[in-house]
Amino acid sequence: MRMNLYHILGAKQFDRASLEDIFSLTKEMEQVEASGGSDRYKNKVMTTLFFEPSTRTRLSFESAMSRLGGKVIGTENASQFSSAIKGESLEDTIRIVSGYSDVIVMRHTDIGAAEKAAAVASVPIINAGDGAGEHPTQALLDIYTIEKELGQVDGLKIGMIGDLTYGRTVHSLSYLLANFNNVTIYYVAPENVLIPPYVKKYLEEKGIAYVETNDLEQVAANADVLYQTRIQKERFPSLEEYEKAQGKYVIDQSILDVMKEKAIILHPLPRAGEIAPEVDLDRRAAYFRQAQNGLYIRMSIIHKCFEKLGFVKNK
Repeated sequence: MRMNLYHILGAKQFDRASLEDIFSLTKEMEQVEASGGSDRYKNKVMTTLFFEPSTRTRLSFESAMSRLGGKVIGTENASQFSSAIKGESLEDTIRIVSGYSDVIVMRHTDIGAAEKAAAVASVPIINAGDGAGEHPTQALLDIYTIEKELGQVDGLKIGMIGDLTYGRTVHSLSYLLANFNNVTIYYVAPENVLIPPYVKKYLEEKGIAYVETNDLEQVAANADVLYQTRIQKERFPSLEEYEKAQGKYVIDQSILDVMKEKAIILHPLPRAGEIAPEVDLDRRAAYFRQAQNGLYIRMSIIHKCFEKLGFVKNK
C-alpha cells in the first residue's frame, strides 16, 4: 500500500520509504503527462496563494493540477491582491479560502507560515516556500532529479553553493539527503551567508557528513552534484551585506574544466549571474531538466494529498 499525505509542510516529514514511494508515483505521472493528462480530479479546486513572487513553483503547481483535470483559482500577489492588505490575519484568510478549495498551495514571506496555516485549514496545505525557512517540494524535485540523472543518491558527494543562510531550498535539500547512505555535503558560501547551525545540528544527529569550505574549485573537482543558488538580494538586511556575497562564487568554464565527466549542475532558479551562460550548452547542466521535473513531482504531491482525503483509492 502506498503512503498518503495530508499537509506538506517541511522536508523532515519524509523518510526513505515515503521518498521512494513518491518517486515511483512521479515516474507514473511523467507517463500521465506524456499521454495528454487525466481527468481524475475534474471536480476539484486548488488555490494558489502566493505572498511572494514565483514563476516556476506557482505555474508548475497550476499546470500539474490542470494535467490532473482539476481547476485552479488564486493570486500571484496575495500581499497586495487579498484581504491581507486590509489587515486580515493569515489564519482568517486560510479559514475562508479553505471553504473554496480542496487544497491550498501557499508561499509566504514568514518562516513558519505554513504551520500556522495548517493549524486552522480544513483542507491540505502545501508549503511552496516560507521565507528563508523551507521549500519541501523543491527539495523533492531536486532529489528526484539527482536520482534520475545519476541513477542513485546513496554515496554521492553534493556541493551546495551560494546563499546558504537564506536559501530555503538548501535547507530542505539537506534534510532530505539525511535519508540516504554515505552522502557527503560540501557547503560553499560567502562568510555572511553560511549554512545555519540548526541545519548542521540536524545532519550531525542523523550522522551525515558535511564540510564547510571556501574552495569551490576543489569541491567541483570531487562532487557528483553542484547545487548552485542565487544570492537573494531581497533577504539581506542591507545592500552592503548583499554586495559582500554577490558574485563571489560563479560556475563558469573554469569550473566545468575541473568537474567530473558524469557530474551534474543543479539550480532551483531563477539565476542572477552565478551560472555563466556558456554553461547552458554543457550536458552536465541539468537545471532546466530539473525545473521540468517539478511538474511531475507536483502532480504526484497533489495526488498524494487527495489520496489522503479519500478522493481516490489507495493502490
